[in-house]
Amino acid sequence: MLGFYDYTVILTYMSLASSIIGMFCAFSGHLHLAITCLALSGLFDTFDGKVARTKKNRTEEEKHFGIQIDSLCDVICFGVLPVIICYFTGLQDVPSMGILILYCLAGLIRLAYFNVIEERRQKETSEKRKYYQGLPITSISVILPLVYVGSFLYEQSFLIVLRLVMLLTAVLFIGNFRFRKPNNKELAILIGVVAVAVVYILLFFRWRHIQWSWRDVFHLFRRARGGS
Repeated sequence: MLGFYDYTVILTYMSLASSIIGMFCAFSGHLHLAITCLALSGLFDTFDGKVARTKKNRTEEEKHFGIQIDSLCDVICFGVLPVIICYFTGLQDVPSMGILILYCLAGLIRLAYFNVIEERRQKETSEKRKYYQGLPITSISVILPLVYVGSFLYEQSFLIVLRLVMLLTAVLFIGNFRFRKPNNKELAILIGVVAVAVVYILLFFRWRHIQWSWRDVFHLFRRARGGS
């Protein structure tokens, strides 16, 4: 069988599986579940590098395979899935689709550039990176849930805000600036914030579903009484 099979890539594959499930959810209209899957993909991706580094006897081929497979999965998880979520949210006009194409393209360019730089860096040093160059593509797994959580503040202009966020994120993906990697404490806080956001989204959609169900029952009851 082609490929390298060990525990160092398990979380990467789980991230990919989560994003594909998220696509299925978006296609079937369950956007709250799709956003949850996006957040889960981000969580898995956060720790896949840490898990990979626990294997001290990795060959050069295994290291390069890890870099490539991680970026290929990131294209799907944090490039394609957010585009699908935004499209089914309502970004379906021509300018919006242009922004989504630009977003996905910027993410692809970023990941390809990262692969080149990271392979060269690993040949020169074994030290961990302390800074990202530009905004990491996985940041969308934090940004998008927070945008949806804050939608009640800008309900009337939500799609405008979503367009601007996706456009700005695309620019930041390929921006030439240094972005400090969060330490363990900051990472824990970030995960907690996203977890709260996801729970809120799930509860909000559930509450709205129950609310509409009771409205349907109420209308049916009124119709029944009117008919009698």
